[in-house]
Amino acid sequence: MTFELPATADLWRTDQLLASGLNSRAIAQLVQGAELVRVRRGTYARAEWWRGLNSTVRRRQRVFAHSLGTLRTSPGRFVYSHVSGASLHYLQLWKADDRVHLTQEKCPSGISHGRDVVAHTRSLGSREVCFVDGLPCTSLERTVVDCCLMFTVPQAVILMDHAARMGADLGLVRARCTDLAGRNGVVALRRALELADPRSESAGESLTRELLRRLRITPPEVQYVVRTPLGEHRLDFAWPERKVALEFDGRPKYFDYRPTGDVLFAERRREKALMEQGWTFLRIEWRDLFNEVEFKYRVLRALSHGTAADSPPFRRFRSG
Repeated sequence: MTFELPATADLWRTDQLLASGLNSRAIAQLVQGAELVRVRRGTYARAEWWRGLNSTVRRRQRVFAHSLGTLRTSPGRFVYSHVSGASLHYLQLWKADDRVHLTQEKCPSGISHGRDVVAHTRSLGSREVCFVDGLPCTSLERTVVDCCLMFTVPQAVILMDHAARMGADLGLVRARCTDLAGRNGVVALRRALELADPRSESAGESLTRELLRRLRITPPEVQYVVRTPLGEHRLDFAWPERKVALEFDGRPKYFDYRPTGDVLFAERRREKALMEQGWTFLRIEWRDLFNEVEFKYRVLRALSHGTAADSPPFRRFRSG
């Protein structure tokens, strides 16, 4: 017997599927036949739609699936927070878990959230709660703080850069960081605040800046503009006194909006114009960020061949 899913929507509760005319056996057969995906307890998604989502969108949809699935079973006295709050705010996340995070003032007796949910218990001020796409969520600044407290420094830098780019009030974040002195995870929060730069346009650029800092290499100018006969060109990173440029080649640069051939041709013309002015180019990809010895060698070699030999490529940073 052939069963059909409802034509409208892509995400349903079990009772919604039953109300559409399916029974428990039909739901099980649709899951087995890879037409339906069980997202979490009591919530299902159209398989074709679910498979087409990237990891970022899928993480966000898990939050909506949780909200849909608990609409009739939960007292609703919680807000989505941490990684889930970041997903709702469209913040960039790197190596974050897929579980649903929520914050509640106290744990209601007899309530089981499920293994895919992390429930945090603490009080939230009225200014720390907002609504995003109809769901209760921690504010942008509170979300950043909560995430950074559980992140590594690289993860925190990526998130902080993007939050700054979205207009987060870093003054509020700094004040909260001061209040949390001595707490586990506050070091990552503090480091991310020190490195925060809204000019970083991607996670890769944020990681590159963090790595340059960690390797104690003189910080470059970010999004540096150079004028050539072909017009103005913006470099991801630049040491102008040495005419050394470092470009992060992430996949979106070459696959979004324009055909790959057009992008590569424009890149070659741009690079040629800059090289005619004496610039040296160093191009890196994601994999280069995880081979730190080779990365450091390549950057220092490029800087040593720069035009200002009296400027050391190393810079001392105070610890702490």
